[in-house]
Amino acid sequence: MSIPALDLRADPIDLTAALVDIPSVSHDEAAIADAVEIAIREQTSGFEVLRHGNRVLARTDRGKARRVVLAGHLDTVPIADNVPSRREKAGSDGDVLHGCGTVDMKSGDAVFLHLAATLDDPNCDLTLIFYDCEEIAAKYNGLGVIERELPQWLAGDVAILGEPTAGQIEAGCQGTLRVRLSTPGVRAHSARSWLGDNAIHKLGSVLQTLAAYQARRVDIDGCEYREGLSAVRIEGGVAGNVVPDVASVDVNFRFAPDRSVEQATDHVRQLFADEIASGAVTFEVTDSAAGALPGLGHPAAAALVAAAGGKFRAKYGWTDVSRFSALGIPAVNFGPGDPNLAHKRDERVPTSQITEVTDVLRRYLTA
Repeated sequence: MSIPALDLRADPIDLTAALVDIPSVSHDEAAIADAVEIAIREQTSGFEVLRHGNRVLARTDRGKARRVVLAGHLDTVPIADNVPSRREKAGSDGDVLHGCGTVDMKSGDAVFLHLAATLDDPNCDLTLIFYDCEEIAAKYNGLGVIERELPQWLAGDVAILGEPTAGQIEAGCQGTLRVRLSTPGVRAHSARSWLGDNAIHKLGSVLQTLAAYQARRVDIDGCEYREGLSAVRIEGGVAGNVVPDVASVDVNFRFAPDRSVEQATDHVRQLFADEIASGAVTFEVTDSAAGALPGLGHPAAAALVAAAGGKFRAKYGWTDVSRFSALGIPAVNFGPGDPNLAHKRDERVPTSQITEVTDVLRRYLTA
């Protein structure tokens, strides 16, 4: 199979289309990784290039005073009849590029690749990280593999992930915690329900606590993070004529990055302390990931905000910026595309946003 050719010096809009036209569903990124690796080796200068599985890493060592990491994932969710890409006019707002990955996040990748090939004298050393398997379970995440096996490649003064933000800096990210609260009961025939103990009914107090919960808002570096505690799944019931003897509710806590995972866990546990102490409810953590502080006070991050005209906001949701934050590296999300359109069948990005993000980063990396 021939390797598709990428022109890194082409308009990043056209480069986005070329990347979209290379299918790269998670676990099937070899073709796009091949194309990216060859393009970087042949069309850039001064970069050390490393291929690691379906991950492509490149960095300069020009002795600059700071290092900026540009990171983006190459994989997409499953294609939904939206490859190859197509471009259409959208009236006075300019063109729109349609296709799987146009938003999440091949337009961001295209911006990074284009800048790597066209910046003659950046004001910093650059590290490029293009990785696989971001869209699936965390254990496969290519950036996590790099963190474990090649941690020296993540070193830098600031990291920029090309996740879709509609061209506005989204700083840090929320942490996430998933907890399962289970209630025991006694099974019985529903015609003689008094002989049983209905486990579903015993979830009532848990649901009342969740419904009454007042979410906290907290300002960090001028970013307002809003927390949320939600029931996301309920299980229980045996049959239409049986009093259930077990039931559970899965709870997701999205917490501000000034809390650690341990603090978030303690907070949720305290909300149900009485039920847990009495044995009415069991408490099990099923998943967790730390948030990321915005770090906008760091000079390298502040310079990026200035290049973007001072526009920034908190990131709602979890992204891989958390991995950099855990290493003490300020990290932001900044890329073209409306995140609400990610993964949709009609995924699309205004071409003007690709141009705008390219211009902002060019100013930042050369000022």
